[in-house]
Amino acid sequence: MMSSHASSRGRSKLERMQESPFFTPPLELEAIKARTAELGFNMASERGIGNLLQVLAASKPGGRFLELGTGTGMATSWILSGMDDKSTLISVDNDEAVQAVAHEFLGKDPRLKLLPLDAGQFIWRQPKKSFDLIFADALIGKYVAGDDALALVAPGGFYAIDDLLPQPNWPEGHAEKVPNLLYHLSSHPKFHMMPMAWSTGIAVLVRKPPVK
Repeated sequence: MMSSHASSRGRSKLERMQESPFFTPPLELEAIKARTAELGFNMASERGIGNLLQVLAASKPGGRFLELGTGTGMATSWILSGMDDKSTLISVDNDEAVQAVAHEFLGKDPRLKLLPLDAGQFIWRQPKKSFDLIFADALIGKYVAGDDALALVAPGGFYAIDDLLPQPNWPEGHAEKVPNLLYHLSSHPKFHMMPMAWSTGIAVLVRKPPVK
């Protein structure tokens, strides 16, 4: 059994990795972080998931990407930084006040479309298997209508979620939902899943290739 001292050292190393100088952060990130702090918005994505999204986006040249829950655009900026010129990103959020920060700092990027919509309204209008990467950072698309969001992932495409480790802003009773979600996702017959104790707790799913 690992000692508490060894476990503490392991956590310390993980924390240092997540502040790694080897990350290549988006140019707009610090300005978005500052404006996010001014707003007192406490649901922005952390750099660990951002770095992962950057890498996943870079693996899909000419990809079509979807973010469910723009927030102030922290994760949006990471996804954009990994995309090539032929890729596109749609990001939806029903809170126009916080999405306005993403408009301010990222809105001129022609690859990005920011939509002030409820995530469910958007998901249910999209064709199946139409996105190469979906980052579900809202309740809808993760805990609600999650299977509908998964249906939009193309073969070989990714579905990523975060905030699976305890968070200070979780409402009462939310902790009980996380293991249920993970069990459900891990048993999906059309996806492989990789859960990670990284950043705020991440799971990445990839749609299996079709069987010939």
